[in-house]
Amino acid sequence: MRLCSVGMASSSSGWRTFQRFVRKNTENLVFNEAPKLVRQLQRSETLQRGIQQGIRIGLETLAGSPDDRAPELPAGRPVSRNLVPTAHRARRVVYAPDLDGQADPGEVVWTWVVYEDDPSRGKDRPVLVVGRDRRILLGLMLSSQDHHRDDPNWVSIGSGSWDYEGRTSWVRLDRVLDVPEEGIRREGAILDRAVFDIVAARLRADYSWS
Repeated sequence: MRLCSVGMASSSSGWRTFQRFVRKNTENLVFNEAPKLVRQLQRSETLQRGIQQGIRIGLETLAGSPDDRAPELPAGRPVSRNLVPTAHRARRVVYAPDLDGQADPGEVVWTWVVYEDDPSRGKDRPVLVVGRDRRILLGLMLSSQDHHRDDPNWVSIGSGSWDYEGRTSWVRLDRVLDVPEEGIRREGAILDRAVFDIVAARLRADYSWS
């Protein structure tokens, strides 16, 4: 029994020694080493940049990334903002393209077009010239969005050099865009005569053009 008591006392003493060791090292880690580690991390430029970048990405995600937001209107040249019913601009439509520096009916040109739901923003887009009022060109907007395929207000004109990806384009027929001639960024292409005639036929049949 004496030997057993001695063994138990020895075991208990060893366990208390182990507890003191663990407690001492844990306290050292919590009260000494941890604050040092935190201070080192706080001084780390890499960590600081990572935190700042994370905050910036989070804010951009909430607000919408810059690429998702519509661009603001460009400065220094007129923009195309007046979109009217096509019948209100009815006139004689003639195919007369001539890449002479001036836009003529039958040509596709690029101009900045404002959004109907947000006039403070817009996009650079191609339009088909179908007429002119002095220094104002009459244009029909082009789009490569496939959902226009079954829309009766749009007609397909195939693909052309105005689209870098060679996609099929559609022309909007029910609205005419008043394009300031000074707002044209560049001449894009000449629409094939047969295709232009399809557009012209729709203008005559549906919108009182001649």
